[in-house]
Amino acid sequence: MATQKYVYAFSEGRADMKSLLGGKGANLAEMTNIGLPVPPGFTITTEACKEFYIAGRKFPEGLEQELETKVDWLEQTLNKKFGDPNGPLLVSVRSGAVISMPGMMDTVLNLGLNDQTVIGLATSSGNARWAYDCYRRFIQMFGNVVLDIEHHKFEGILEEQKHKRNVQFDNQLTSEDWQEVIGKYKAIVQKETGREFPQDPKEQLHKAIFAVFNSWENDRAIVYRKIHKISDDLGTAVNVQAMVFGNMGDDCGTGVAFTRNPSTGEKLLYGEFLTNAQGEDVVAGIRTPQPIAKLADEMPDVYQQFARTCTLLENHYKDMQDIEFTIERNKLWMLQTRNGKRTAQAAIRIAVEMVEEGIIDKEMAINRVDPNQLDQLLHRRIDPNAKLEVVAKGLPASPGSASGAVVFNADLAEKLNKQGQKVILVGTETTPDDIHGMVAAQGILTSRGGMTSHAAVVARGMGKPCVCGCEAIRIDSENKQFFVGNITVKNGDIVSIDGSTGDVILGEVPMIEPDLSAEFLKLLQWADNIRTLEVRANADTPEDAAKAREFGAQGIGLTRTEHMFMALDRLPIVQEMILANDIEERAAALAKLLPMQEGDFYGILKAMEGLPVCIRLLDPPLHEFLPNAEELAVEITQLKLTNGEPAKIQQKEDLLRKVRSLSEFNPMLGHRGCRLGITWPEVYAMQARAIFQATARLVKEDCKIDPEVEIPLVIELKELAYLRKLVEDVAEEVKKETGVDFHYSVGTMIEIPRAALLADEIASQAEFFSFGTNDLTQTTLGFSRDDAEGKFMQPYIEKKILNDNPFIVLDRKGVGKLMQWTVENARRVKPDLLIGICGEHGGEPSSVEFCHMIGLNYVSCSPYRVPIARLAAAQAAVINKDQSK
Repeated sequence: MATQKYVYAFSEGRADMKSLLGGKGANLAEMTNIGLPVPPGFTITTEACKEFYIAGRKFPEGLEQELETKVDWLEQTLNKKFGDPNGPLLVSVRSGAVISMPGMMDTVLNLGLNDQTVIGLATSSGNARWAYDCYRRFIQMFGNVVLDIEHHKFEGILEEQKHKRNVQFDNQLTSEDWQEVIGKYKAIVQKETGREFPQDPKEQLHKAIFAVFNSWENDRAIVYRKIHKISDDLGTAVNVQAMVFGNMGDDCGTGVAFTRNPSTGEKLLYGEFLTNAQGEDVVAGIRTPQPIAKLADEMPDVYQQFARTCTLLENHYKDMQDIEFTIERNKLWMLQTRNGKRTAQAAIRIAVEMVEEGIIDKEMAINRVDPNQLDQLLHRRIDPNAKLEVVAKGLPASPGSASGAVVFNADLAEKLNKQGQKVILVGTETTPDDIHGMVAAQGILTSRGGMTSHAAVVARGMGKPCVCGCEAIRIDSENKQFFVGNITVKNGDIVSIDGSTGDVILGEVPMIEPDLSAEFLKLLQWADNIRTLEVRANADTPEDAAKAREFGAQGIGLTRTEHMFMALDRLPIVQEMILANDIEERAAALAKLLPMQEGDFYGILKAMEGLPVCIRLLDPPLHEFLPNAEELAVEITQLKLTNGEPAKIQQKEDLLRKVRSLSEFNPMLGHRGCRLGITWPEVYAMQARAIFQATARLVKEDCKIDPEVEIPLVIELKELAYLRKLVEDVAEEVKKETGVDFHYSVGTMIEIPRAALLADEIASQAEFFSFGTNDLTQTTLGFSRDDAEGKFMQPYIEKKILNDNPFIVLDRKGVGKLMQWTVENARRVKPDLLIGICGEHGGEPSSVEFCHMIGLNYVSCSPYRVPIARLAAAQAAVINKDQSK
């Protein structure tokens, strides 16, 4: 039986081996095989990582022997040898998961250096300063990411040495300086680990590989996977690659570049480089790098070769590429390429322009944009007319704007966010350890780093505004404050950042509504031509309806009439209706509400002229419109203690008795929805009259109106039949009174499992169904949403009992099965029955895809999520195209 192969030379791999070699390894293999200058190396597979965990965090059997063979091959290929002082083999070790993850282990460079090989490197290169710089970098990286020694312990020594020599940058230190730093670094390793820094290169390699595998389960990787819904079972590959050096002099350099601007999508090489530097210098923000365009001035031949390579890679992969490169003695080396992370704005522009350039087709363009990212474009930005107190300017690293309280560490950002506070995370720079704070923050501000620093790349991927390299601010982390000139900004002070301009602004700033770019509108038009699901919006006011229509809604899937009752001028009348002693008193209160409701429906129906509007009759329990019982009891006690008027006390006591009589042990399952309509039919009759009188008025105005009257919370055919007749009787009365004939339909909301199970019966009395998946999820899972999310949902997700919060992502196994049963059985009775969904799942991409798969007619969501649903519906049509044939 053949043993499993765990190690592949780059030349043995291909781009389509991503699941085995990881994204980085597959792309290194592909670049090697298409003839690009890639330093040789090999990849340890994701399968080895999985077996590592199965074996109890031990290398799987056979891996060490394969490593030995591949190291021998690399030594022969380069005519260098691990540990040879005369020609030492030096390698980098990088993690490389299937999906790029900022939470994974940082790179280790210059592995293979020790006290002997550094002397040989200094002699053979004739550059002792460079050799010892490489060694101190290796000890620092290895000490931090492999031996788990805190980064700042090394940084403190480095800063002391620069201060001692009165220099600003690392590259101004001498060979002697580096030897002094190295001695102190090794002492830290001895103190922190109880062992000397490892001198055997093969031990160094094994420990580094072990650390990469271990990093798959570190906290920051787990957090990142959870946020981005990445499977925990993929594992990570390890890439071992021969070193090339960008820090040997001014004819050397290193850089990171994108083939297009990842913030705007503009077709222009975008990135940064540093001369006389190693790769980590660019992304760590230790020195502020130069824009990639400057490379054309400093090394024109190299720049031209690089530009040609970027074009080749983009055409080969048919996507924007994120490229790492090194220049050694004027020779270009390609270290990595991968599909680049980008903002929503850039994703849309790149997708549209690549179609227009003939690189991809429209279906591919549709799938290139993450629907969840569109939120970045659908919310507010800083009002350009506002007077702003701009106190500093950095690099516009990730677009968008945010205001919040300044915090200086990730843990506090997370804590305050959980308390409902908006925060801006401020630091010298960010590291992968800060990811939980970056998730919690509204935006990120750093004093160092460039457009490809950790903060910038992660913020863009998350769609959060970020300002980097803001050197004007001086951060005092110990005292939790920063200074700009003579201004001090303390922990908790409010600031705003504009990630599109790089501005840092004191205080909270006014925002304006978004406008959609021409590329965005074009992409949505392509999506509309591809999707089969209609997209409606949930809207309770004419303003919401107008916004929904602006965003492309094809109707209203849910108008919640109870929201109309909460207005301050109506609440007393609603309470009067609820507290009525008999039907005559109730009718008098309803008569006052009727013209108000008619006005509501007139406005919404007119805003959606020509499109369907689904209006749900009153749903919540009545006690929600009444004062709180405990507050009333306190008020009565205070009146009695202060000798209040007896009549007023009596009135409050009567009210308290009524409130208590209406209170319920479990209101969600109590006297609400159609149960309310059956016990107090005059309430539903008033609402139906208001709908139809508004409809008749609009028909007289030559408007095309299509109201859908929705009966909530049914569990039984007889409920719907009773209330449908009530609605139809009112409609006939209004038609006679107004002399206007109008069209309408009556249907129900499916939000209780019994209704789903009896869908074939209920369908006989319904012209449409709408899934209320918020309540259907609660009643199917037996979860109270507020209690679940507040108490036990997070442990359920962390322990992988549930993969997602079922109130955010539709539970396909349970709720989804009921939905599928409903559709199949209802359409056996009525093949053309209109069926949609109006819970907020209607704007969540995975849930939208499921709705497409089970054959719903439409999804409905909040107005600002309509474009998300339009794109998600198109993606569902593309992804499931083959299955539907």
